[in-house]
Amino acid sequence: MTIGVFDSGAGGLSVVAAIRALLPEQEIVYFADTAFVPYGSRSDGEILERTRLCCARLLEHDIRALVIACNTATANAIDAVRAWAPVPVIGVEPGLKPGAAATRSGVVGVLATAATLASRRYAELLRRTRDEAPEVRFVAHAAEGWVELVESGRIDTPVAHETVRASVTPLLQAGADTLVLGCTHYPFLRCAIEAVAPGVAIIETGPAIARELARRLRTAARDSDTAAGAPAARLRLESSGDTNRLAALAARLLPETETK
Repeated sequence: MTIGVFDSGAGGLSVVAAIRALLPEQEIVYFADTAFVPYGSRSDGEILERTRLCCARLLEHDIRALVIACNTATANAIDAVRAWAPVPVIGVEPGLKPGAAATRSGVVGVLATAATLASRRYAELLRRTRDEAPEVRFVAHAAEGWVELVESGRIDTPVAHETVRASVTPLLQAGADTLVLGCTHYPFLRCAIEAVAPGVAIIETGPAIARELARRLRTAARDSDTAAGAPAARLRLESSGDTNRLAALAARLLPETETK
């Protein structure tokens, strides 16, 4: 059984890591639209078209489920993809609800791309979460340059720490004690985030996506019988750009994952 995972670039590999942790024998084919990354500054129409094309490529592999491991693509295109894809389609969205549950100060910072924060889907998610937790205030910030840092592999460098500080500091000054990572690239900058904001709760969505995938595939019972420490199935990488460069970056971001 193979599943497809799509992202604009290498960020969705953070979701792959979570899937690997829960479903270690799951075959995965990963498609990155690296020729068009980042999506955050692109138009809604362009994001929709690129997402359709890339998901169609993954469906050529006879996959059993499709994970859109990109917040921006999910926000702009998941409804359209679900309308024609013949397999379950799972998306990602900022973890506002767990962020609201985690905060002690009552202020949650949300870090995401400009396109995600401007989307109708994010506005609806924010409204629903505010209805459930009216005492919590959400402060959003478009984290400029973060995707580019991950795509270039500069995840724990002085420039990464400085770029992260520029986005996180205003949220801390607003009183946030919880940070929601609304882009799958951002977990790879966790060390830089923690250096700027020690002790702050950091919410990412990869584990929740992996659990939803397991539920949708109805494989939870089978995987519970999988021996601990079983070797992970290979990860197949494809890209609209330089696949060799993607493989080199994946080896750095996911050093324990065998790719082909």
